[in-house]
Amino acid sequence: MVHITWRYNKSNKNNWESFFDVHAPHYINNGFTKNTISEVDFVIEELRLSEGSNILDVGCGTGRHSIELAKRGFKAIGVDISSGMLLEAKKLATEANVDVEWVHCDAVKYTPTETFDVVICLCEGAFGLVGRDEEPIEHDLAILKNISDALKPKGRFMLTTLNAYSKIRNLTQGDVDSGRFNPVTMVEHYMDEWDLPEGKKQVEVKERSYLPFELKQMFVQGRVEG
Repeated sequence: MVHITWRYNKSNKNNWESFFDVHAPHYINNGFTKNTISEVDFVIEELRLSEGSNILDVGCGTGRHSIELAKRGFKAIGVDISSGMLLEAKKLATEANVDVEWVHCDAVKYTPTETFDVVICLCEGAFGLVGRDEEPIEHDLAILKNISDALKPKGRFMLTTLNAYSKIRNLTQGDVDSGRFNPVTMVEHYMDEWDLPEGKKQVEVKERSYLPFELKQMFVQGRVEG
């Protein structure tokens, strides 16, 4: 049985929610989704997951990590801002014959109703993926605080996010002059044409990259110390 809990005001969509609602049926066809098994292998090994651990997947998308974890006997709950992505997750969970709870909620506003042994936030599913009108640090710090509230004492947390060093190496002065990238705030904000599985599409991108020391400070502020 698959459950979806609705805790989100659907009348107030940001640009990323709108994008993923439309892109959802095609998401699983992106090349970067093909390494789910090895990624889950890494999560289990790195976090030393014990049998029966309960796991919160923040920014779960179509649920590929949650579903694979559930197939291996873990209890998984996935949270995502996009109802379209969660509907795809529900279909995939049904096909895999696993029981996963899906929560439709912006990770910034998520209030956990239980605590978890492990929280994962992978593949830029929420952290660093900022809405048009949102302040990036406030956005990401709110997510970290909610994750901290969701973790049991000595719980474990795994996060992947954009590397600011990579941005600095690969972007140009032209990107700064055009306003695409701000090297002070480490924010990229631009319109671009993406070559997606469903075809080419104009996408509004707003992302925040991080340096290691910034993440350390954020974890302290967000009380993520597990």
